[in-house]
Amino acid sequence: MANVTVIGAQWGDEGKGKLVDWLSNRADVVVRFQGGHNAGHTLVVGNQVYKLSLLPSGVVQGKLSVIGNGVVVDPWHLLEEIAKIGAQGIKITPELLVVADNACLILPLHRDLDQAREAAAVNKIGTTGRGIGPAYEDKVGRRAIRVGDLADREALEAKIDRLLAHHTPLRRGLGLPDFDAAGLLAELEAIAPKILPFAQPAWRLLDEVVKSGKRVLFEGAQGALLDVDHGTYPYVTSSNTVAGQAAAGSGLGPKGPGFVLGIVKAYTTRVGEGPFPTELFDEIGQHLGTVGKEFGVVTGRPRRCGWFDAVLVRQSVALNGIDGIALTK
Repeated sequence: MANVTVIGAQWGDEGKGKLVDWLSNRADVVVRFQGGHNAGHTLVVGNQVYKLSLLPSGVVQGKLSVIGNGVVVDPWHLLEEIAKIGAQGIKITPELLVVADNACLILPLHRDLDQAREAAAVNKIGTTGRGIGPAYEDKVGRRAIRVGDLADREALEAKIDRLLAHHTPLRRGLGLPDFDAAGLLAELEAIAPKILPFAQPAWRLLDEVVKSGKRVLFEGAQGALLDVDHGTYPYVTSSNTVAGQAAAGSGLGPKGPGFVLGIVKAYTTRVGEGPFPTELFDEIGQHLGTVGKEFGVVTGRPRRCGWFDAVLVRQSVALNGIDGIALTK
């Protein structure tokens, strides 16, 4: 099949970045279809080390890269990441990067809420505190601000009012000050000219790409066992991480994902809270973490390490319709 979808078959951190980087040489377009800047990807190309969390890995190889509608986008972080790899010699232009105009934005109020709720929780989820969960909540609650909304100031003002009608009582309940609507509008107006050149209907672009016979590589973030439906709920992420989301999160339809490649680590790791049946608390677990350099790309947190869990990987194979496995480490 021309298209390939790369999925983490455990709790993330399986080494997808390396495989996506290798496969992107054979692809024409690379698509991110879920998550936000909470999942890091490390790419080593020659002597250069690139640490990406929102940009698709294809940008490093100069391939057309798409941030799909299933992703929640922090526009300030996106610009920081563009500047960061720009300093490493990779210039990101609208010819190289496309952001779906119907992708929802992560705003400063989402970060506030994420961090305040995690701090107040008795049973912590282990969130990165970057606002991913609250942004997805607003998306499902139909009050999110989307990338395309940045082009319409009048509509944007009304949407901010609607958003704050929900967030103000939440903030007061958590002891946070009321959010400044005028300040948020000013921030979004300031960043709009920098983000909008990248925005377009990604579904239409991808439809044209596939009809012209080009190859698409879908890049998953995190892992299948962190899926909001199929993972170790409630200790999961806020999006669907399984292969089926490649279709919904890009707008390409169910035939789009093509061959599903599951990335599996020869042992098991997990970041944050939640069940972990094969976790090791002894010197073997410490050895795996040290030799495997098991520290989060985004958070720097040490990963929990344990034996390979064939039962969970078998479940991931079924959930994702995995056609083949790449075994790492």
